[in-house]
Amino acid sequence: MPVGDDPVHPLDAEGLRTRVHKEIDGFLARQVMTLEDVSLDCAPLQDAIGELMRGGKRLRAAFCYWGWRGAGGPDSPSIVSAATAMEFFQSAALIHDDLMDNSDTRRGIPSTHRRFAALHRSRSWQGDADRFGLAGAVLAGDLCLVWSEEIFAGCGVAPAQLSHGQRLFDRMRAQLMGGQYLDMLEQAVPPRGSGHAVERARQVIRYKSAKYSVEYPLLIGAALAGADDRLLETYSAFGLPLGEAFQLRDDVLGVFGDPRRTGKPAGDDLREGKRTVLVAKALEAASPAQAEIVHRLLGDPDLEAQGVADLRQVLVETGALDAVERLIDELVGRTRSALAEAWLHDPARRVLDELVEAATARSA
Repeated sequence: MPVGDDPVHPLDAEGLRTRVHKEIDGFLARQVMTLEDVSLDCAPLQDAIGELMRGGKRLRAAFCYWGWRGAGGPDSPSIVSAATAMEFFQSAALIHDDLMDNSDTRRGIPSTHRRFAALHRSRSWQGDADRFGLAGAVLAGDLCLVWSEEIFAGCGVAPAQLSHGQRLFDRMRAQLMGGQYLDMLEQAVPPRGSGHAVERARQVIRYKSAKYSVEYPLLIGAALAGADDRLLETYSAFGLPLGEAFQLRDDVLGVFGDPRRTGKPAGDDLREGKRTVLVAKALEAASPAQAEIVHRLLGDPDLEAQGVADLRQVLVETGALDAVERLIDELVGRTRSALAEAWLHDPARRVLDELVEAATARSA
């Protein structure tokens, strides 16, 4: 969708990203009075959410919107509002994920629990600053969940179609929590056999990321437009492998990415002990000496630059990095095959095809 000679990024097609930003800002502005009724002291809660939500690619909103358009839904404020609910839900997931992972930053700014801990320290309040930060982040994430439901329920889609979308929206949210629990569990239980570890890591990313990042937003958008089962099945065949490829790219960037572009410190996933497909593939092919390095360094919260470099070397030398890149390519191929067989309303096919590239060939 070019403007003059300059192509428009697929995330900006139909001005969607700008429209979602406006929806977010408008909703948050309307919520100020709700929290002021409680106390003016609640302002930091909304400020933290607002600052976090100023960033982000709006990928989930895009898949929801174009899932609707591909099913024949017209451009309308209602679908932009429903797509905005996806962004509030994602913010809830990010806030809670950073808390569970003890991450310092998100999108280049302090993570929400760190922000509240810093507020406590700056005011010299009583009690433990880190516990205050933890509690503040739990409440901020919960508030985003509440607001995601409020926006979705009030988006203005016809009641019968909203009911179909609501069932998927509820299922998406519940399954993400299950995926988050699996992720947490995998960092706590003893290491599993190598073959099982790869499949377990893929199961985690399907439910922690892939489904809510791509598949469910597509399905929800389509259901809101009244799509039939055939299109929903096509969207699943397209969205699930793409969502997995998207998360695998995130895993690669979490180890090898540039912090100035990713917004997170280099090697954060290694410090957090993430049992990613990348790590599972490395252990599958590692020599005893290489496996010892992984078991000794992975999950060390104080891991220094040299430790990160040593783990990166193992991931490269075992062929794990190349194996994950091949898996990404394979998943993208399945995604494109599903799209090629789909019957979609224009211009959704073209934009969805461009979104495949945007989701998987990226550096941030």
